[in-house]
Amino acid sequence: MPVRDADETSGAPSAAGHQAAAPEDGNTRHVPVMLRRCLDLLAPALAEPGAVVVDCTLGLGGHSEALLATFPAARLVALDRDKEALRLSGERLARHGDRATLVHAVYDELPEVLDRLGIPRVQGVLFDLGVSSMQLDEAGRGFAYAQDAPLDMRMDQTTGISAAEVLNTYAPGDLVRILRAYGEEKQARRIVSAVVDERAKEPFTTSARLVEVIRDALPQAAKRTGGNPAKRTFQALRIEVNGELSVLERAIPAAVASLAVGGRLAVLSYHSLEDRLVKQVLAAGAASTAPPGLPVVPERYQPRLKLLTRGAELPTEEEVAENRRAAPARLRGAQRIREEHQE
Repeated sequence: MPVRDADETSGAPSAAGHQAAAPEDGNTRHVPVMLRRCLDLLAPALAEPGAVVVDCTLGLGGHSEALLATFPAARLVALDRDKEALRLSGERLARHGDRATLVHAVYDELPEVLDRLGIPRVQGVLFDLGVSSMQLDEAGRGFAYAQDAPLDMRMDQTTGISAAEVLNTYAPGDLVRILRAYGEEKQARRIVSAVVDERAKEPFTTSARLVEVIRDALPQAAKRTGGNPAKRTFQALRIEVNGELSVLERAIPAAVASLAVGGRLAVLSYHSLEDRLVKQVLAAGAASTAPPGLPVVPERYQPRLKLLTRGAELPTEEEVAENRRAAPARLRGAQRIREEHQE
């Protein structure tokens, strides 16, 4: 099974410094969210021989493994920016041989990846957005506010700036903007004021210190509701460090464009900012672009997409009881129903 770098057509990302993990590691550490519903949404497009499905967010490979097992005639292309995820998933999916191609890439690079692989159109695309179970569970990554760790938060630890660098170097106004826009944090000014005071004494390096500063900065009323008071700040930092929303803004239209007619897209989002972006792109594709008042709508103005979900579908109570990380999930699906009109 090939594993490819984003700028290569062959070869495996280095796994130097890692102990070989047992193939079941991915199985025991990851419960795919809304798996059955995702498979049902994609199924009509993946039954034919030669169908290609793209998992844009491979993670530990739970969704990918189910896609390969459920659709034995399909080929999988799976992307992830995290080389450790690629390594673990590569072991998990090895039994499927050359039916699976794993690529080290960010999901907005989908058009370039498909071009290099010689795949003009695909029949299915799946996104499972946000931070992966592996990244949350490995303390050293710094994603989880419930355990002390270096403030990193990079999904690809080979590039980019860390959360600590953001906290220690960004201007106060930029930090306030990030917390408000990406974390929807009402107490952004109060938190940033405390962060700026503290970083002047000593730069931030660990998550526990940041959590403590946030707790001390907030009024009692704000600490009594909404769960851990640090969660919105951590979400905002993670989105900033990884450029998640700007990547998503490019990735969803690119995924729609990659679909063959009849192809299907399924997107799992975990907060309102992601879901809003997905909703806007899919709604625009499912709407007519005709000027008002036309008695007959020419094909070039007709919708390119058909929505497969009524709004955003939620996980069942049973699934949330079994997998608490499914609780915030929102699933949207769409089908490509016509080509772009060529002028």
